[in-house]
Amino acid sequence: MAVSLEDILQSVELWLKLIRKPQPYVDPNLDPVLLVPGVAGSVLHAVDGSNGNDERVWVRIFGADQKFRNKLWSRFDPATGKTVSLDPQTNIVVPEDRYGLYAIDVLDPDMVIGRDCVYYFHDMIVEMIKWGFQEGKTLFGFGYDFRQSNRFQETLERLAAKLESVYNAAGGKKMTIISHSMGGLLVKCFMCLHSDIFAKYVKNWIAIAAPFQGAPGYVTSTFLNGMSFVDGWEQNFFISKWSMHQLLIECPSIYELMACPNFNWQHAPMLEIWRKKLDDCGDTRMILESYTPSESVNIFSEALSSNTVDYNGESIPLPFNQEILKWAHETRKILCSAKVPPGVKFYNIYGTNLETPHSVCYGSEEMPVTDLQELQFYLPDYVCVDGDGTVPTESAEADGLDAVARVGVPGEHRGILCDHHVFRILKHWLNADSDPYYNPLNDYVILPTVFEMERRHDKGMEVTSLKEEWEIISNDASDDQGEMTIMPSVSNISVSQDGGYQSSRAEACATVIVHPQSQGKQQVELNALSVSVDA
Repeated sequence: MAVSLEDILQSVELWLKLIRKPQPYVDPNLDPVLLVPGVAGSVLHAVDGSNGNDERVWVRIFGADQKFRNKLWSRFDPATGKTVSLDPQTNIVVPEDRYGLYAIDVLDPDMVIGRDCVYYFHDMIVEMIKWGFQEGKTLFGFGYDFRQSNRFQETLERLAAKLESVYNAAGGKKMTIISHSMGGLLVKCFMCLHSDIFAKYVKNWIAIAAPFQGAPGYVTSTFLNGMSFVDGWEQNFFISKWSMHQLLIECPSIYELMACPNFNWQHAPMLEIWRKKLDDCGDTRMILESYTPSESVNIFSEALSSNTVDYNGESIPLPFNQEILKWAHETRKILCSAKVPPGVKFYNIYGTNLETPHSVCYGSEEMPVTDLQELQFYLPDYVCVDGDGTVPTESAEADGLDAVARVGVPGEHRGILCDHHVFRILKHWLNADSDPYYNPLNDYVILPTVFEMERRHDKGMEVTSLKEEWEIISNDASDDQGEMTIMPSVSNISVSQDGGYQSSRAEACATVIVHPQSQGKQQVELNALSVSVDA
């Protein structure tokens, strides 16, 4: 049968396309994975109830602050437990594009400069696709309205439906849930309140950087001063710290991140304030007042007692919300009673090696606080502990669950989601690797950084030189002694062989330099030289 020239050309063009754009690797044996983000980690759209139009309100650059105030500012309804937008025509929804992954991947797709600051699960998604995961088959995302409580019924119902849809899309395979930050509290609430559904669809749960016992310093300063989504110059692209402050005062999720008052902290987190007091003799003294997490509530109430926002010309009071606090206490009871269902395996990865706010101090002996309602204008000083910069290690490690493994990884709270050490651990736990001997509990990763090898012949001699450098990443932190006081370890090795009855003789020498460990990383250099001489 004759084949036309046009058919041949079409076949060649198709073949060239396949070469230029190879098909992604897909591993059909992998179990499905569902990614669950933390606070502020989901794209949110505002739908106008009058015309059905929707627009992205979190995260965006252009008109960000105005849209944020108009669409996301809200009030808590104690009758329903829901935080409702001040605009009665606005309904906040989470886009479901790309099987839920769009909402948790790049939070502002329009951003060009500094785009990595709005990456959320982006690096992890890219990495997992390299391992053989496939969007819509074995990889899914669950975004949610992070203003709401972690036990908000609508969110839990959406999560139940998501688990069922993932299970069905994967052909009846149970899944692994990977949660980050506050997403761990959401999953834990769901696991406690719907343990039968959880056990039916979930095989493993991996929590990353979860504030199981709260984020004390972070939340204290959030209530009094607000918080920025990112640090550094990129924060100028986003909403103001004050606008975020006014939102979070009415968010049950933030109250649920307060320090657990019943947890046996190694050092109790405190709120400290320098105040001017008169003693019995009428003399003025400067006193540092200290308040436990439970006692701090009275300070929050007084400091925010006159807090208001102007919305459409109306002054709306936004004090510290005691109704939300009651709701959060009930959530904490649920979290404390949660247990991992039989047949489900739980894993915990938490961040270490960064100074993390624990206790917060306002004022100083020279400049005491004279009016608690002025605290929002004070810069807080932090007493820090080990952690990921947001969640103390002590809180993240204390999950209160029966865990298969708990692994500390040097890393920053959001940055840990793109950490190669974490990727190595996840790859093993997800059965996406082929190394049966890898153990994340005593993990180290060797990354080659330099490799140079040269051979040459010179006057009957064969000379081979070798230079290698590695970066070893482990979960062991360096001693806090300062780099200048620790000298590199240098070892020299020499080997010689006399020719004797052999036809040649050879000598080899090598120098190994091991540099002091810093931030869980260690540099190793090898310089070797081999010389063989013909007899």
